[in-house]
Amino acid sequence: MIKRLFDWLEHRTGHASLLKEALYENIPGGARWRYIWGSTLTFALFVQFVTGVFLWMHYVPGSNNAWESVYYIQNEMMGGWLLRGLHHFTAQAMTVLLLLHLMQVVIDGAYKAPREVNFWFGVVLLMLTLGLSLTGYLLPWDQKGFWATKVATNILGITPIVGPAMQKLVIGGPDYGHHTLTRFFALHAGVLPGAIIALLAGHIYLFRKHGITAKQPLRKPDTAFWPDQVLKDAVACLAVLVVILFFILRYHGPDLGAPADPSEPYSAARPEWYFLFLFQFLKYFPGGTEIWGAIVIPTILMGALIAMPIFGRWKLGHRFNVGFLFALVAGAALLTYLAKNEDSKNADYVVAVKQAEEDAKRVKELAQSPLGIPPAGAVTLLRSDAFTQGPKLFAKNCANCHRYGSGDGMGGKPKGDPSASNLKDFGSREWLTEFLKPENVDNVHFLGATKFKDGKMVKFVKKSVANFSADEKEQLKKVVMAVSAEAHLKLQEGADARDVAAIEEGRKLIATESMRCTECHQFQKKDEDATAPLLTGYGSRDWIVGIINNPKHEKYYGDRNDRMPAFGADKMLDETQIGLIADWLRHDWYEPAQTAAK
Repeated sequence: MIKRLFDWLEHRTGHASLLKEALYENIPGGARWRYIWGSTLTFALFVQFVTGVFLWMHYVPGSNNAWESVYYIQNEMMGGWLLRGLHHFTAQAMTVLLLLHLMQVVIDGAYKAPREVNFWFGVVLLMLTLGLSLTGYLLPWDQKGFWATKVATNILGITPIVGPAMQKLVIGGPDYGHHTLTRFFALHAGVLPGAIIALLAGHIYLFRKHGITAKQPLRKPDTAFWPDQVLKDAVACLAVLVVILFFILRYHGPDLGAPADPSEPYSAARPEWYFLFLFQFLKYFPGGTEIWGAIVIPTILMGALIAMPIFGRWKLGHRFNVGFLFALVAGAALLTYLAKNEDSKNADYVVAVKQAEEDAKRVKELAQSPLGIPPAGAVTLLRSDAFTQGPKLFAKNCANCHRYGSGDGMGGKPKGDPSASNLKDFGSREWLTEFLKPENVDNVHFLGATKFKDGKMVKFVKKSVANFSADEKEQLKKVVMAVSAEAHLKLQEGADARDVAAIEEGRKLIATESMRCTECHQFQKKDEDATAPLLTGYGSRDWIVGIINNPKHEKYYGDRNDRMPAFGADKMLDETQIGLIADWLRHDWYEPAQTAAK
């Protein structure tokens, strides 16, 4: 029955004849490991197409939901990280396999007549495969892909005459956005794969037409493709798959950065490693000379590569081709090394990479929070996150005068000395305790660099507090508890709940003759004679928002304000930005570990 079925299929389709023709191709000199590269490339391309189709089933090519769909694939879909990892790391492997295949073809002279057209097909396939990598890099719509693609397409714009028009055509308008993504997706999932399939069919046809270019001298008798060469190819494909799986398991699939945000420049933007040499090369052509590094010299080198079959007609030309290719590979490798080495020594780049990693980790935490990803898109998760935006705003607007610990809140070291109080843990018991120490109150971390360094507060602490009795010191601790409790800080809500009685006693002690707080400050009741900031609600969100908005308000410093700008009143920061700074200073942000504990 089975034989009759196969005979019927053979009669209708001729499949057995085709299979025999494919498997029993003559291999001059027998099977060799040097012939495996074409098969490994075909295998890698097959993996790319299969995984790409399944990724397509879940991917949404829209600027408001592309990142979200990739996040779902990577973190929510069963086996999604493995599927995405196969697609991503196979693409990386293809670049290496293409290079090895090209080197094998050139060394063996398999580009010479009558195989010139097939060689040119291979060069075009190389360009199309790199085009797949370039277009695919943008599709996750994360920060690194967005900004790296912007850098790459800006190179297109410097092409003489047609550059700006071509750049506008590629990005879909005057700026990068939804149409850029949809066009890159169309190229990545439709145009380029279609062109590759067509060229690959022609490449294989021409390869079969002219046969294998055997390395001389032939050491073994001719054999058929089956079974020896098939076995070698299968082992090689398995080895490629094992390497790919190693990287997938090591990194749990490819990483996914924070969502693309055109309003947040990404100074760590770099192309993928196989384009890094060109990125480094362009550094040597500053100003108006960049066209030489981006267009002219690469075009000349590509022209020399395409002309190899012509040069290869002569023995000296073949040697030139081999030397040229090795020089090209060595030059690209050297430029890649230099780029990596320079980045490792670039402090700004290292900080930017670290910040990008922290943002990527943070946005994943926010996406997994009970609120999830809002309808406005994942990009709003970081924009409205005090943990992420607070330090950035602080470093930009506040760190010229204040410090946050020993830096600017972002890991940087501002130039010059601080001229206002250190705001790390502002309003907490620890901060107030340190502030009220006689040896601290007039140093640069508190009032030492302000016009209040010789004021009543400093004199009170250095003269009166310094001579407090043991009982008065205990009373001061309760006053600190009471003032700090006004902030309702999340980081000490447990301690405030535990010390309710001491806090209540401290509120009463604030107005006593020994503590003397209400001589200058208002607390719980109106005092038109107050000359120092309000203690009611001290350190609370409303209090911090208010003083950032306008420190000259009567509740704060009034006319005695010492150089602090009115960020809100003078429209330097909007309400949302001021709120993010306040929330960050108060440690008031979403924390998954605490939420889980509750």
